[in-house]
Amino acid sequence: MNACLRFGPLALVLAASAASVAHATPTVFFGENQTPSNTVTGAPATARTSFLSYLASGVTSQGFESFTLNDLGPLTLTFVGSASPITATLSGDGQVTNNVSAGRFNTTPAGSKWWDVSGDFTIDFSSPISAFGFYGTDVGDFNGQITIDLIDTLNRVTHSVLNNSINGKNGALLFYGFIDGTNSYKQITFGNTAAGTDFFGFDDMVIGNLAQVLPPTGGSTPEPTSLALTGLALAAAGFAAGRKRRA
Repeated sequence: MNACLRFGPLALVLAASAASVAHATPTVFFGENQTPSNTVTGAPATARTSFLSYLASGVTSQGFESFTLNDLGPLTLTFVGSASPITATLSGDGQVTNNVSAGRFNTTPAGSKWWDVSGDFTIDFSSPISAFGFYGTDVGDFNGQITIDLIDTLNRVTHSVLNNSINGKNGALLFYGFIDGTNSYKQITFGNTAAGTDFFGFDDMVIGNLAQVLPPTGGSTPEPTSLALTGLALAAAGFAAGRKRRA
């Protein structure tokens, strides 16, 4: 089994309307398994367990089981907040599917569906969140890397490129999550450096607001990660020729 597990602070590149503004960095939780055999196992499951351990017990996970196959955005999912429900609205590229023939697969226990995507999609939150996580499947086998833009409540942008394996195996699994005990975010946009060529599955989203982030207990701090980052302007990356069809 080819797997990697990393926890650590996410380096930030911030842009305000006129100047950069520094603020505390979120902690990132990342695990990847190149040979999961369509199951949730190994480093991604470990990373998710660690991520959840920093959150209150009421935090919930949502897959796509309540939607109809081939549903397009916008889709709205509802999560338990500290005081009232939080809705997350997905819009942009993607559709609900359950076809595992192309390498993507469901990660929800007893479920069958996920969000199948190649291009950009955005998640808007009805109230600010400070914790976010998801499982991704079949990422990077056609040289794509996931890009993530976080928009905080002051409209500052944090741009990063997820350090998933490039030109890896078909059907890989990863978990990505972050927790920020200082800042809150109102929007997340996902992109793909090989949009239209490399597709991936997005499933089992977890969100939590600042009140649901547990205070430090004095335990061990995750080791710094080698998560690859870019500036706000994404540098173009070469990728292999070929086209991966949406199943």
